[in-house]
Amino acid sequence: MDLKSGYPFWAIKNGLIQAFPQLQQDLRCEVLVIGGGITGALIADELARNGGHEVVVIEQRDIGWGSTAASTAMLQFEIDTPMVELARQYGQDNAAAAYLACARAIDQINVLCQPLGEVDFQPLASLYYASSRRDGRHLREEYALRQRYRIQQQWLEPDEILQRYGFAAPGAILSAKAARVDPYRLTYRLFSRLASAGVGIYDRTCASQLRPHGQGMEVTTSNGARITCNQVVLATGYQAQQWLQQPVARNRSSYAMVTDPIDPDQLGFLRHTMLWETARPYLYMRSTGDNRLLIGGEDDALDIPARRDARVQRKAQKLLKKVQRLLPSLPMQTTFSWAGTFAETADGLPFFGAHRQWGPRVLFAMAYGGNGITYSMTGAELLRAAIEGRSHRLSELYGFARLD
Repeated sequence: MDLKSGYPFWAIKNGLIQAFPQLQQDLRCEVLVIGGGITGALIADELARNGGHEVVVIEQRDIGWGSTAASTAMLQFEIDTPMVELARQYGQDNAAAAYLACARAIDQINVLCQPLGEVDFQPLASLYYASSRRDGRHLREEYALRQRYRIQQQWLEPDEILQRYGFAAPGAILSAKAARVDPYRLTYRLFSRLASAGVGIYDRTCASQLRPHGQGMEVTTSNGARITCNQVVLATGYQAQQWLQQPVARNRSSYAMVTDPIDPDQLGFLRHTMLWETARPYLYMRSTGDNRLLIGGEDDALDIPARRDARVQRKAQKLLKKVQRLLPSLPMQTTFSWAGTFAETADGLPFFGAHRQWGPRVLFAMAYGGNGITYSMTGAELLRAAIEGRSHRLSELYGFARLD
């Protein structure tokens, strides 16, 4: 599956950081993680380092070369689906649990990144602004619900937004809990540490068949190697849907670009604040460690790689013009632009856990939506709990049962 187009910034910036071997022989393990992107890395790290489980990881491409390389890595506790809307579907406490789990995940990722060296992790503020007057009224309602659960935030009136940020909007929520990271480098650092600890990491190794085997599972690779394990975790991103007969999400395309480095004084508040809007699809932007501006949005329903490829440059120009209208004094020049496939669930929540089609020995890690990395951090804990026979607060909310 062709997951990206153009020139994703992280892969160009970092190159191929480390080579991992291709699996050539049969082996046994306790848990097989299929997928070598950021989701697979976080899950393998949780299971092997924190849970003490014997883990093997396989990836059909080079490590991090799928959707991870195209990620814009906006780490937010705010979910694409407003908390108010989630509350209507699942109740206020469940909606709050999902939001607070993402906030906790940002803190967990911060702790995780500290000993890994330079992965461009940086705490940020998040400015979520209303794109229209009608959205402003809805955003007020969103703010009020978050206040009930003591989420740290501040409401900004139009004059405050104009004075502090230099653009006009009917209202905005300023939150303290957000961050950025280089997802590609973080993935490699995690897998490198796991490999040094004896975890088997194999790239260019494609799982072609899964079947029950005794009290566990047997996975056959495309070159004929067999992996016998107690548990399989499918962390293959948007390709995981191929293993399910039941449709659980729809694939879409998202577009992004990154600018040349901008003088820090001119970058201004964007050095420490990410910006996004209430319109759907929404415009969003955040800085990088070398003072570039990463801009994304212009999502569409296209899922045909060749047509997506052809739209990259035009979409990048649209993104650039939107930012220039919003912040006309900011000097910007596009350096690289790209597009990536992402999956969107009906409610904006992920799926983590077993599906009745496969039973309890196969666990899915579908960190779909705009919160893929924070979802994956929480999902790693949830899957570890499932493997260890423990309950987790979000197992039902993030499980497939909500489709019934």
